[in-house]
Amino acid sequence: MTDSFLPRYVQIEQALRRRIADMRSGDALPSDAELCDEFNVSRMTARQAVQLLVHEGLVRRAAGRGTFVAAPPSHRQVTNLVTFSAEMRRQGRVPSSKVVFAGKQPAKAEQARALGVGRGSRLVVLHRLRLADSKPIAWEATVLRRECERVLVANLERGSLHRALCDIGFVPTEGRANIRAEGASKDDAELLGVAVGDALLVESRIITDQHGDPLEFTVSRYAGDRYQLDAEFSVEQERMTQA
Repeated sequence: MTDSFLPRYVQIEQALRRRIADMRSGDALPSDAELCDEFNVSRMTARQAVQLLVHEGLVRRAAGRGTFVAAPPSHRQVTNLVTFSAEMRRQGRVPSSKVVFAGKQPAKAEQARALGVGRGSRLVVLHRLRLADSKPIAWEATVLRRECERVLVANLERGSLHRALCDIGFVPTEGRANIRAEGASKDDAELLGVAVGDALLVESRIITDQHGDPLEFTVSRYAGDRYQLDAEFSVEQERMTQA
């Protein structure tokens, strides 16, 4: 699909992403007003494009100063979902995937609830082993709405699923996740090269598209000694009451 079929803000986001690849941490991006002039769009569209990059952690906004290329974090921030490929490249590692299954299957109960479809509805299913420098990092099971079936022809071993979704007009925009610890099953152990019972970091996430509709439900099972999440938080002050 050519750029002309993508939403305007996605076209701008992609153009900025290409520029950022040749920039250094701390370099300034054009202001919203400059983007409006350059791409002949409204300020809202320009901000929407930049916000996609902010959510991915590629740029940061400084109030009253502008937008700047962000320093690459050593680990993923809990509040941002950076694609696995982008995250590994930031760390100077070479990402790749091994596609174990790609096709369509009836929705199971949990998948149907996550995507808001009827149980048994046909969904796009993708199972991948995610690697960095050829070392297995995570085992991912993803389901997508059936309208996304064209991603199955994309190169999902070397490319990003989210980039493939954007290319067909579905922009992963917001989401929520549940993170828990589990022991590795026999299948996990074989795929990730760990021992049965070893600690895994398991993330279940639901992602919506640019229209707010459920798009993706993924369960990622990370080898506990090969992946980390960073968190920034404020401390909630205990309310003092008098007896």
